[in-house]
Amino acid sequence: MPLNRRLPKRGFNHDDRFAMFVVNLDVLDKFFADGTEVTPLALVAAGLAKETKGGVKILGRGELTKKLAIQAHAVSDGARAKIEAAGGSVTLVAVLAPAVNEA
Repeated sequence: MPLNRRLPKRGFNHDDRFAMFVVNLDVLDKFFADGTEVTPLALVAAGLAKETKGGVKILGRGELTKKLAIQAHAVSDGARAKIEAAGGSVTLVAVLAPAVNEA
């Protein structure tokens, strides 16, 4: 059997790519009270997101019935429209890039 078929197959993992943790609107509506400020740290503290290097992205699945002030690293267009229709606000925060070792 040829050598390339005997060796284990491994994928390529790019060092600069960091996946975002996604949270949907129906989850935010269930876990947060009206008028709450939702930050990435608040999502981690509530157990709704994990600390990832890519940050947190809010997606638009479900309906939002509460007025929330949301701070996230990314927000989909549909989620932004639903949040603003419910009277809330969206603020984008920067993702802190990991330090690059310069030698």
